[in-house]
Amino acid sequence: MIKGHNLTNTSSYIKNFIFGVEDSLVSTVGLLSGVASGGLPKPEIFLTGVVLIFVEAFSMGVGSFLSEGFVDDLNHNKPSSRSAIGGVIMLFSYFLAGFIPLAPYVFAPTPQAIIISILFSLLSLLILGTISAYAFKVNPIKHGLRMLLMGGGAIIVGVIVGKNINV
Repeated sequence: MIKGHNLTNTSSYIKNFIFGVEDSLVSTVGLLSGVASGGLPKPEIFLTGVVLIFVEAFSMGVGSFLSEGFVDDLNHNKPSSRSAIGGVIMLFSYFLAGFIPLAPYVFAPTPQAIIISILFSLLSLLILGTISAYAFKVNPIKHGLRMLLMGGGAIIVGVIVGKNINV
């Protein structure tokens, strides 16, 4: 094992990665589906998605860093690199995953982009849940479906709000 890195650190890093990817997929596809369903023009949909990805990736990374630091303080531990590494993992996992639901808006007309974006995101959630289940030796079908269904709920919320409060 690497000096200063233990199972607690590894678990924290994996947690930050899974949380970053899941939150990015769900937040980004939910927002994009909502604003696209609400009638925003394609350039504004794309701009909204890019701004969300950049702002939220930074915010989530900082939030992870600060919360891990508060845990160190609470436990009277010296500050460690764990909080910084966890924050960086959160930032990059959120940032990269956000482009999965955004990409269809680059190459497809809006009505098709909504559907493709939702499908890409749901498939990514299913894969994330399944792979993480294998990594932790838990039921991959149950874990994959749970990730898919819970994330799918946010998409539904985004579409309902967008259709009912359209521009």
